[in-house]
Amino acid sequence: MTSTPPRTSGLKITSTLGPQLDALPTLPIAELWALWDKHFKTRPPHPNRRQIEARIAYRLQEIELGGLNPDTRNLLADFGERLSKIKTSNRASTALLPGTVLIREFDGRDYQVTVATDGRFEMDGHKYPSLSAVAKHITGTQWSGPAFFGLNKGINK
Repeated sequence: MTSTPPRTSGLKITSTLGPQLDALPTLPIAELWALWDKHFKTRPPHPNRRQIEARIAYRLQEIELGGLNPDTRNLLADFGERLSKIKTSNRASTALLPGTVLIREFDGRDYQVTVATDGRFEMDGHKYPSLSAVAKHITGTQWSGPAFFGLNKGINK
């Protein structure tokens, strides 16, 4: 049986890139991490050897052959966002501008919370790091701040 050579789409792999890619599976993990640290700012949270090798291989090829053009990168990101079965929160839809005032009635009292310019939340002269912290202060129990203030309404879940 004859094997077909891999398709390279007309790209020429340089004489140094091929051996670098071939060597990745045989490198000790310490050397793989050294390569990773050379090319990336942070390490992955739950790495495995195949992931590390694949990401380094992609990065080496990206450097040597050039990365994706912005249009292709945006197109792929759009496909991923629309077609992924992994659902992520849509924080942009609940982003609050500084100066926004949220009003919530709870136990017969109205509470007013203002979004501060530093991203924190002000109520009754006190600043809170999150809406959840405000909701906990008001109710005495743990709450999702956006849910407590009705910001999740209309968001597809």
